Amino acid sequence: MSAGLTLLIGGARAGKSDLAMSLAARAGEPVAFVATARASDEEMAERIRLHRAGRPAAWTTIEEPLDLEGALVGVADGATAIVDCLTLWVSNLLEDGCDDEEVAARAEGAAERARARPGVTIAVTNEVGAGVVPVHPLARRYRDLLGRVNAIWAARASRTLLVVAGRVVPLADPSGLEDGHG
Repeated sequence: MSAGLTLLIGGARAGKSDLAMSLAARAGEPVAFVATARASDEEMAERIRLHRAGRPAAWTTIEEPLDLEGALVGVADGATAIVDCLTLWVSNLLEDGCDDEEVAARAEGAAERARARPGVTIAVTNEVGAGVVPVHPLARRYRDLLGRVNAIWAARASRTLLVVAGRVVPLADPSGLEDGHG
């Protein structure tokens, strides 16, 4: 796998994190795992514990719920970086009081840093906009904002893969489809 940004997007439990770990292992370089989750309750603490236990001991883990760009700056140039996940990162930013424009600006900065790294970067995110429109205003805001963040990251990715039931569908850049030949 050559340097660049790969975005893995799909529903919950679709196999995105497992695929990210597999791709990172195949890259053959040291791996830095950037974890964005916060242990806000016992159930989440257990999820984090299980994720930690499932990573190879040789991998570096950077736990950073807010400063994603800073975390990526801290990853060695030749290392493969996994960002898992943008979904929780956006939630954390909202919980910390960031407005939509600040979240988008942070997404732009972090995605650009991920794209420009000399090593491989693999980012994981959820697609939450394919279901019913949420009833609660905050849930609608979150859904819309995560969609915006996902589009920002996809625009900078050299490849974006939709992960469904452990299977992958490559997503085309719409700029290549405008002539009707894509």
